[in-house]
Amino acid sequence: MPFSLRGKHLLTLKSYSPEEIEFLLQLSIKLKQDKYAGIRAKNLEGKNIALIFEKPSTRTRCAFVVACVDEGAHAEYLGIQDIQFGKKETVKDTARVLGRMFDGIQFRGFKHETVEELARYAGVPVWNGLTDKFHPTQALADLMTVIEYKGTLKGIRFAYVGDGRSNVANSLLIGASKMGLDLRIVSVESLFPEKELLRQAQEFAAESRAKIALTADIDEGVKGVDVIYTDVWASMGEESKIADRIKLLKPYQVNMKMVEKSGNPEVIFLHCLPSFHNTDTDTSRKNPDICEVTDEVFESKHSKVFDQAENRVHTIKAVMVATLCR
Repeated sequence: MPFSLRGKHLLTLKSYSPEEIEFLLQLSIKLKQDKYAGIRAKNLEGKNIALIFEKPSTRTRCAFVVACVDEGAHAEYLGIQDIQFGKKETVKDTARVLGRMFDGIQFRGFKHETVEELARYAGVPVWNGLTDKFHPTQALADLMTVIEYKGTLKGIRFAYVGDGRSNVANSLLIGASKMGLDLRIVSVESLFPEKELLRQAQEFAAESRAKIALTADIDEGVKGVDVIYTDVWASMGEESKIADRIKLLKPYQVNMKMVEKSGNPEVIFLHCLPSFHNTDTDTSRKNPDICEVTDEVFESKHSKVFDQAENRVHTIKAVMVATLCR
């Protein structure tokens, strides 16, 4: 390997080259194979990992904990009520304290500036488990899942349908543009990605020969695609926007009619989860129109969402091993 990722933060994929992303994906695949074979290399033996959570989580928290345990590290969960983070103690001071005690820090929260400040002062690798702007560990799991089912990333036709300004859409935009995919953001124009991020993605795409397109036309956006991806229409903290988002995005609900519009019987459906796909949650019972995907698609042969969820463990494990050991 002509480079080392040791000591490197993962705040967004923008700071990672295509070769480094490919290395992380191949390492993820190897670590997954090792786990299934019963091999425990314990690459992180003796390491202590701090997990700071402003926002609750199922996949991110469990993936980091399981990844730590599998590789021999100790994970310490630090909820927002457990430490003085941003209250009696500044983010800067918290970073300097935790950096003296832990070998790496994961942050999942609201402002992207917070994870940037942690990285600036911690002195150890900091990994973004989700902010309002980016979700890089999710994008890595998404790309890994595509490789597993399609065998490659180059030229894969990928439609992200829904809120094109979400942290997941932003991260996919960066990942796809660096790795040579044909990405279509399919949404209303008011929810297209920010212009500056789009400009950066187009620069990456020029180097990788990726294709980036924005369209409000569903037929155009999903025609011939290999992957259809969506996310909830209002992220955590955006509950007040749900009614407006339903009005804007109801036509973009992923249903079997949309899947058929792809013209590809082998198209796969992805979702970062959690998903409103039925009326079995409190939120969707109160407002069944919020479902961004139908149960028919979510439970179909096209859906690979639980493989995708599992891959959070393997990609997060790869990130920690690569930035702490390699």
